[in-house]
Amino acid sequence: MFQFKQFSLEQDRCAMKIGTDGVLLGAWTPIKKNTLSILDIGTGTGIIALMLAQRSSAEQIDALEIDEEAYEQATDNFENSPWNDRLFCFHAGLDEFIEEPEDEYDLIVSNPPFYSEDYKSSNDQRDLSRFQDAMPFEDLIEAAALLLSEKGIFSVIIPFKEESTFLALAKDYELFPIKISRLKGTPISEIKRSLLAFSRNEVTEFPIDELIIETARHIYTPEYIFLTKDFYLKM
Repeated sequence: MFQFKQFSLEQDRCAMKIGTDGVLLGAWTPIKKNTLSILDIGTGTGIIALMLAQRSSAEQIDALEIDEEAYEQATDNFENSPWNDRLFCFHAGLDEFIEEPEDEYDLIVSNPPFYSEDYKSSNDQRDLSRFQDAMPFEDLIEAAALLLSEKGIFSVIIPFKEESTFLALAKDYELFPIKISRLKGTPISEIKRSLLAFSRNEVTEFPIDELIIETARHIYTPEYIFLTKDFYLKM
């Protein structure tokens, strides 16, 4: 059981456990006031969808999960949350989900699989969660371009080394950055992740910043505390 301020999650059936990436994406993602519908692609435990339910008044929050165990766990976590009337999980792959799209979404989020390199382990379930070949970036961007409403936002967290590739792919599908934060564990560590938000409207100037998590072990920066204080019990 993982306890947050307003909800809790079980994660024993999920290959990918709750981590900083998911929590940061759920806290960082821009939400417009008129956001009525949200889609979380590859929801895992359901953490990001639950955080967005807490942060928004969206009436429809859909989540997509291909792994059966994770799908069942996310469904249980949704049912046991204060927002169970607004949350729904689909057991399907992205390709299957977009075959006959019924809805557009005002916000689409994804903490997609990483590691396109040959890091495969002996755990197929974990590999499915971690490896880009399960959901290539281009497939994710294509789906976002198809499902995003006219004034919607598409938000992801990816490895920093993939940022330029992801931005170029998004541009091919006429999705343009509106906010970028580059994530470092400490002031002296390398940039590890990129948080990216896109819209259909190209803007020439948008915020680009660095987010540092901690200055020393468990000494968190004011910026990280500000982002996560509504969720973590000890922030």
